[in-house]
Amino acid sequence: MNSILNWFLMILPFALWGTSMAAMTPLVSSAGPEFVASLRLLPAGILVLITTYLLKRDLKIYKCDLKWFLVFTIVDATFFQLFLTYGISKTGAGLGSVLIDSQPLMVAILARAIFGNLINPIGWLGLLFGLGGIIFLGVPKELLESWWLMSDKSISDIAFNVGELWMLGASLAMALGTILIRFTCTKSDPVAVTGWHMVLGSVPLILKHCLQTNFQLIPNWSIFDWGLMSFASIFGGALAYGLFFYFANNKEITGFSTLAFLTPIFALLSGGVYLNERLTIIQWIGVVFVLISVFFVSQRKSIWEFSNTKTNI
Repeated sequence: MNSILNWFLMILPFALWGTSMAAMTPLVSSAGPEFVASLRLLPAGILVLITTYLLKRDLKIYKCDLKWFLVFTIVDATFFQLFLTYGISKTGAGLGSVLIDSQPLMVAILARAIFGNLINPIGWLGLLFGLGGIIFLGVPKELLESWWLMSDKSISDIAFNVGELWMLGASLAMALGTILIRFTCTKSDPVAVTGWHMVLGSVPLILKHCLQTNFQLIPNWSIFDWGLMSFASIFGGALAYGLFFYFANNKEITGFSTLAFLTPIFALLSGGVYLNERLTIIQWIGVVFVLISVFFVSQRKSIWEFSNTKTNI
């Protein structure tokens, strides 16, 4: 039972992030990326800190962790949420989630360089599949056809979606955050660090929104819209990030991060049902490539050992 509960809690953040993407998409267009990003962080961070206090965990950020905590806050909270909401406004929940969840591939490379986590030939094959998937997802269809000599359009005639670049930037910020949490929590509690970094990371976003809107803080949202925002903040923010960074600080980082392949599944399902979003055939090929890649990266050790066993037999 404990093993089943542990796996459920490890998977839960990615399910909540996938559904939160669909919830946030219509809100960004009506209230602006900075406002939605700040509401994703601030209430959630306060809730995490209250929960940390009630659980009698240590709320203090220790001096030895302070430098890395500030870097972690800017990268994982401010930059990630800003890039995410800018990207959502251009790509939608489904495609955006798939692009963001290329981050396990970045985590694998960073963990190999920084922590010495092994990437065997199966892992490198997975990374190549991931690169191919990102190309299918992020490169315009017309450009791919031009590469394959199936179109006579010139590059100047091809429309590029800047939202996909924002999503890849968010993916990089999240990957760096997954690595930075290890440096930030040498003595500080990872749940407390999560709460404080969400609260402080929201401040630049709030200031940017105020300057852009002449301090008009309350959008014209319906009760349903506020319900979507509450879900994205409480469940997709407080609960999801608290669990994620707890496990990221305590589990094998490359293997755990690859559970993110579940996020696009939930985002594509909820985006298809709620937002009527659809991917092209080429983009679906990219989805398959990304799923294959994260499977190979996450299971690289067992697949490699199994293949070696068969060879020896």
